[in-house]
Order: sequence, then structure tokens, then C-alpha cells
Amino acid sequence: SAAHHLLNYKGACENQHGHNWKVEVYVRGENLNESGILVDFKVLKKKLNEVIDYLDHTDINELPEFRGVSTSSENISKYIYTELKKEFSGIHKVCVWETPTSRASFWE
Repeated sequence: SAAHHLLNYKGACENQHGHNWKVEVYVRGENLNESGILVDFKVLKKKLNEVIDYLDHTDINELPEFRGVSTSSENISKYIYTELKKEFSGIHKVCVWETPTSRASFWE
């Protein structure tokens, strides 16, 4: 859960509001390790939780990484992708859900 508001937007979402965000992470690669896995889910989940904990129960607009940047789901998914990519080269895509029917994704 976190609060945010959109910049340069005319409508209700320009006002501060919150979401119970949901995050999906997609990993891809060609080679499995000796255990037959691409990435250890425990290690990935630990890093993802660090990123999510940083955003959790904040006003995302007030975080240094988002100063002057609209905190759209698109930009939040890009932020999470970039943070995960620092440690996991196989990160393919990050999806951020604002509601059960609305999501945005970022990939390179």
C-alpha cells in the first residue's frame, strides 16, 4: 500500500490517493544452473521485498527517485525493473497493478 498523485494530469488522479499495489516479475534466460533453475525465487523475492518495502506506506511522490516524476504505474514498474536489474540480469518484465483490472508493464 502506498499513496501517490499524478503530475500533469487533469482529473481525480492528480489528487493524492492510494493503492494496494500488486507486482509481477518475469525472468527469462537460456541457461539453468546445476539445480535446473534459472533464478532462485527466494533470492529474487528477498530483493523484490526490499524494493517494495522502500515504497510501502509512503507517499511515493516524496521519495527522491520520484521527485518531479509522475508516479504512474508505468514509472513505478520502470523503477522496480531498474532496481531488480542491478542484481538479476534475467529480469525481463515488471508489471504493476493498481487495481485488479488495471496494470502497466515495463521491459526493455
